[in-house]
Amino acid sequence: MADIPNSLASTSPRLNHLLAALPETDYQRILSNLALTDLPYGKSLYESGISIRDVYFPTTAIVSLLFNLENGSSTEIAICGNESVVGIAVFMGGESVPNRAVVQSAGLAYRLGGQILNEEFSRSGPFQHLLMRYSLALFSQMTQTAVCNRHHSLDQQLCRWLLLSFDRLPGNELYMTQELISNILGMQGDGIIEAIGKLQDAGLIRYNHGQITMLDRSGLEARVCECYEVVKKEFRRLLPDVIAD
Repeated sequence: MADIPNSLASTSPRLNHLLAALPETDYQRILSNLALTDLPYGKSLYESGISIRDVYFPTTAIVSLLFNLENGSSTEIAICGNESVVGIAVFMGGESVPNRAVVQSAGLAYRLGGQILNEEFSRSGPFQHLLMRYSLALFSQMTQTAVCNRHHSLDQQLCRWLLLSFDRLPGNELYMTQELISNILGMQGDGIIEAIGKLQDAGLIRYNHGQITMLDRSGLEARVCECYEVVKKEFRRLLPDVIAD
């Protein structure tokens, strides 16, 4: 675990919306086991086929769930931020998954040991119900991402990805290289450069040396495919106590 700056040492686990939605009794029972963890850009939280020991509740970090092919290419199947828990295989009984989890935007998260989480899950109380509803929402995001990648243009996919990312950040700036965007969306670099250029020429974003600044959210929302709103609606439906309107 990386050292946490003193200025951030008092960050509250309640900044993660799943933890914030827990009843006070359940929250207090796990509080001492939550470890504040610095997640640097590019860090792998788990790899394909490897047993997952811990879960992470992001507060300011964003994590991409990526599926890697044998030829080395990859594509994002879901994005996880402060509404999420990363590592659902721990409590779903799978222990490992065929995808990997990589930090897309550096920040903080709270790490919880898998054994502790499974003990809480086995209580069949509010925490279990919350995690199950989140898992359904995550699966719906994965399904919609597959549909989007198959049927919608690269411009629309990029808008969807940008909006979902900014939804999980406190501000309007995202640090992301064109190479990583290309890997996440599973597209060639030239196509990504062209798509970013189109959004920039339209005055929707500004891209400069890996920093993406959102200039016009309503413009991105007007340009995005229906997949963005489908994912948002499903999260709100399944997690009304977690996702604000």
